Amino acid sequence: MKQLLRIIPIAAAALLPLGATAQTLTPEDYCDPKLTSVPGIKDMTPMADGVSYCAISDDGSAIEVFSYKTGKKTSTLFDINTVKGEVKIQDFDGFRLSENERKILLWNSTEKIYRYSFYAQYYVYDIARGTLKKVSEGGKQRGAILSHDGRMVAYQRDNNIFISNLDYDTDRAITTDGKRNEIIYGTPDWGYEEEFGVQNTMHFSADDNTLVFMRFDEKDVPVYSFDDYKDYCDEDPLSDPYPESYEYKYSLPGYQNSVVSLLSYEINNRVTKTMDLPVGEKDYIPSVDFAGDGKTVMAMVLNRDQNKLQLFAVNPASTVAKLIYTDTSEAWLSPSAYQMLDYGKTTFLIGSERSGFRHLYEYDYNGTLQRQVTKGDFNVTNLYGRDPKGTVYVQTTQRGPQNRNVAKVDARGNITMLNPEDGTENAWFSKTFEYYVRNYSNVSTPNRYTLHATSGNRKIADINLNAEYAAKYARLPKAEFLTVKNADGLEMNAYMIKPADFDPSKKYPLVMWQYNGPDSQEVLNRWKLDGLYYIVSQGYVVACVDGRGTGNRTRGWANAVYRELGKYETQDQLAAARHFASLPFIDADRMACFGWSYGGYMTLMELSDPANPFKAGISMAPVTDWRFYDSIYTERYMLTPQQNEGGYETASALNRTKDMKRHLLIMSGTSDDNVHYYNTLKYTSKLNAEGTLFDMMSFTGFEHSLRMCNARTMLYRKVVDFLKLRL
Repeated sequence: MKQLLRIIPIAAAALLPLGATAQTLTPEDYCDPKLTSVPGIKDMTPMADGVSYCAISDDGSAIEVFSYKTGKKTSTLFDINTVKGEVKIQDFDGFRLSENERKILLWNSTEKIYRYSFYAQYYVYDIARGTLKKVSEGGKQRGAILSHDGRMVAYQRDNNIFISNLDYDTDRAITTDGKRNEIIYGTPDWGYEEEFGVQNTMHFSADDNTLVFMRFDEKDVPVYSFDDYKDYCDEDPLSDPYPESYEYKYSLPGYQNSVVSLLSYEINNRVTKTMDLPVGEKDYIPSVDFAGDGKTVMAMVLNRDQNKLQLFAVNPASTVAKLIYTDTSEAWLSPSAYQMLDYGKTTFLIGSERSGFRHLYEYDYNGTLQRQVTKGDFNVTNLYGRDPKGTVYVQTTQRGPQNRNVAKVDARGNITMLNPEDGTENAWFSKTFEYYVRNYSNVSTPNRYTLHATSGNRKIADINLNAEYAAKYARLPKAEFLTVKNADGLEMNAYMIKPADFDPSKKYPLVMWQYNGPDSQEVLNRWKLDGLYYIVSQGYVVACVDGRGTGNRTRGWANAVYRELGKYETQDQLAAARHFASLPFIDADRMACFGWSYGGYMTLMELSDPANPFKAGISMAPVTDWRFYDSIYTERYMLTPQQNEGGYETASALNRTKDMKRHLLIMSGTSDDNVHYYNTLKYTSKLNAEGTLFDMMSFTGFEHSLRMCNARTMLYRKVVDFLKLRL
């Protein structure tokens, strides 16, 4: 069961009274994530009884138990101040309960590695005894997991897996050849973490006698390095007169990936076995878990082209693997489909887009299809699980691709939305699915959290309606949804945000925001406050269009860009721009495009198209040639350069620089481990060589998302400054 959210009842603040004057908003109010993020509700973990959950206390010093029925505290599982014994801690960053709910795994002193991963010091708390044990004295650990009985912790350190036996106070390495930039056990390499969302490959069997895990051999993966400069958010920004060089393994398209294998370790007899899984040197294992019986290992094998997926049932004792499921595609298989999994006792659920839409299918463990769980011209966007009666809980696009609704599907396939309302709805269920916390928002309503009983869909309580936050931003203009046709007459979903004092008799400059990567989606009916609203507040109209390649339409809509990234997306964005230029309130002589990451790439592709109607563009952290980005993502849509040389040539923004005749602002973080600063430097170097002037801004020591310090505010201030100058 996934971790849920902590319920914190609060007094509702009054909404902004009619006629009242909204407070003056600063650039930070629009741009700083610390201010624009909607207040949420703290992490909570559902408990086995189905009517309770535990959560970190408001002051962060304890883990408390609450009742779903009342929302009131019933007991305390852990308190820093009452721990017995010699081991004490002053704080903790997170926790997990053991399956039998007798032990708690806690961690603190967290150090970030990549997007999700971190090192930390882990501890185990014995609830009955009130004592705390340090998992290891040998240094910080990564990816620690508790056994079901809470008596052991498996973790990784220095690329090797260790098992700490808490009963016997032993801390033993079960692998020994792990080495940085060569061999990794248990936790993923950079590519698996970033592109498959894998954070940990270690799993205990239900009887805790077997640990399964993956081995990553990345010896032949090329090393990527960059100077990691300290920024002035650092406590000692001048302590690097000789800047450090950061090195890690990062595979580019066509280069060697990690060679992966699946292993098991029998804890009682200390025997390690390699599973007889038919995975070649070029294949991926994007998912590993135990089946519902807790004995059989379920492992996926995906070919490097990412258009053939096989699911195997593996016996960890005999190492024999049995193929039970296969899915193929004429283009690519999306992780958002095949990683939608639920392993039950006798059957499993898996997502597939074979029908042209993303739906769920139920199979038994012999590989026999039992039923198609969901059907229709819509997509399933999340799988929450199944209740004891077999009812399946999902999130869908039944009310249109821009909306998300939670629904339940009974054994006959009847699907019922819990709350049939336009907007974006998510839910976090109790273990028995008797209760859920609802998170709802739309373009004009910040996130609201409410507690419900699933039976009869009865609302129990308002948890946090974020009325004070809503009042602060009550005067923000509302995004308007519309459709725009591309050159082929196909309708594209879009939105437009106009200034709060919009006058249809005037003409406004336009900024077209975009991401547009394959399977992505920007046109969504949800609350999202960011720097775009700051741009609007300065007198600009902002528009956004999801063209071909984007997600949650039909599979064919997304597949249109296969092997030809940048081609159809550019055509669609320019068609939309020409439409907006024809509107009476848009100044066709003052239009700009703006994008980040894939959107930054799109900005460069559009500005260098001779037929583009833009006067200027902003490209943030762009990929400038797909040969410079990671292999897993790029090859999913483009195959390798060896397989698709022509596609890479035409998709390269570097090959279009001579047609860059518009004003350009290009920006990037110098410590971006995702889209490397090298992309920006190569592109600007070519512009220099060709005598093309441009504007540029670098964010020293910052990574891809620029969430540190005041970087986001400075970015959007620079964007507005550039637009005022160039438009």
